[in-house]
Amino acid sequence: MKIRIKREKSKEKKPYIEEFEIDKEETILNALIEVKEKKDNSFAFRCGCKTGVCGSCAVRVNGTERLACKTHFKDNDLVEPLNNAKVIKDLIVDLEHEYKLLENSETFLHKASSGQITKSDEKLIDTQSNCILCQSCFSSCPVYEVNKDFLGPYSLTRALRYVNDKKESNSAPILEKIQNNGIWDCTLCGNCTLVCPQFIDPKSDIMNLRMKSVQKGYEDKSIASFNSGFDTGFDSFGGFNPNGF
Repeated sequence: MKIRIKREKSKEKKPYIEEFEIDKEETILNALIEVKEKKDNSFAFRCGCKTGVCGSCAVRVNGTERLACKTHFKDNDLVEPLNNAKVIKDLIVDLEHEYKLLENSETFLHKASSGQITKSDEKLIDTQSNCILCQSCFSSCPVYEVNKDFLGPYSLTRALRYVNDKKESNSAPILEKIQNNGIWDCTLCGNCTLVCPQFIDPKSDIMNLRMKSVQKGYEDKSIASFNSGFDTGFDSFGGFNPNGF
C-alpha cells in the first residue's frame, strides 16, 4: 500500500509529492501517523481527538476535503493541505484567518435575553451549533480565489446560529455585518455543503440569511447584480435579439 503526500518544508523550497509505503490498511490518519513514527519524523500534520469531533485533522484527500480520522485509506491516495490558507509546513496550515472571519462577522452573543429558552428554541440552532470549525468548507469555497475578505461558509453558518438564538436579544449587528463580503458574495455552488463532515448545509444557511436580511429591509444584491448585467435581448433599434448581441 502506498500513500502520496504533498509536502512543503519551507518557504524557500517548493511543494513536492513524496510517496511512502504503508503497512496497515486503516484510516488516512493512521497512515499519516505511521509515516511520522516509522518513515520520517520531520513530517508535520495536525490531529487531536481521532474521533471526528475536534476537526483538526482536516486535509484534502484526492482533491476533496476530508477528516483524516474518518476517511478509509486506499492504495495510492494523495493527501494535501487545505486550500485558501498559508501552509506552515507539510499538511499544517495557518488558521489565523478563523478568528478574523468570526470577529468580522460578529458571530457572538451581543446582548443576552432574559426570556425563557425552550427545547424547541434549542433545536432551532442545534444543527449550526455542531460546526467543529474544521475549515473544510473554507478550503472548498471558490469565492476566496477572487475575494480574500469573503466571510465564508462557516462564519455565515455561525451567523445564522446567533440570529436564530433566542438568547440573543439584538441580532441586528450580525445581519448588518454580513451584507458586504458575506451572504450576497456567495455563488451558492454548494461545495461547502458537500464536504461538511457534520452534515451542516451552509448553502441553505446563507439562503436563509438572505431571506431574513430582505425581511429586515436590506437590499437583495443578487437581484441588483442580476439586473445590472442582464441583457434583455432587445437591441437599440427596438428589435428582439435572442442571443443578446
